[in-house]
Amino acid sequence: MAINISHLNKHIGKQHVLKDICLSIGDGEVVGLLGPNGAGKSTLMKILVGVWEPTSTLPKGQEMVLQVPKNIGFLPEQNPLYEDMYVREYLRFFVGLRSKEQGAKNKDQLVEHLIARVGLTAEANKRVGQLSKGYKQRVGLAQAIIGDPELLILDEPTTGLDPNQLEDIRALIREMGKDRTVILSTHILQEVKQMCSRVIIIDHGEIKVDKPISEIEDLEETFKQATKNE
Repeated sequence: MAINISHLNKHIGKQHVLKDICLSIGDGEVVGLLGPNGAGKSTLMKILVGVWEPTSTLPKGQEMVLQVPKNIGFLPEQNPLYEDMYVREYLRFFVGLRSKEQGAKNKDQLVEHLIARVGLTAEANKRVGQLSKGYKQRVGLAQAIIGDPELLILDEPTTGLDPNQLEDIRALIREMGKDRTVILSTHILQEVKQMCSRVIIIDHGEIKVDKPISEIEDLEETFKQATKNE
């Protein structure tokens, strides 16, 4: 099991951002994480990658479980890139951070493998700042899969891309989902239909829907009903 969570809560000040989250995600699943702005998606992802700690104080009789792989790749919504660095230089820097035990030759081979894997060969000699947004996303994805992570978390990876870039990145994410667990947070329902095997909808810090995509006839209507303000 890639992820096993029980009774996960998060308070930020007086706000109860995540409320008793319980879910399990198996190895190799591609999960679409949906919800309106402020629903708690980003908070959940930050807890999964270890940026934030969950709230430890729970009601009597509840025990929090948070089991996630140690090897996680993460592409945040605001892709943080060093734009003055060349593509190879940037990736080699991160390979060095994560693969200190490897020799220089092996690091160079890994960088070339990453460049080929995400389709950056033609752009590899450019500075990151010279790239289009689509190719910058490829650089971010290459950085996220260094070390062959068991879990890949992508936060709005296709925001702002043109139609051609959009299809390229979607195809790349589908390919990556063949050999690892992927959590894809997005506002684009069509992406979930095309790429995901399962849908989790969060609203007001609670899981409202958790179903295989094959069991959802109308995702738009399901989303609308799940996030409807009573």
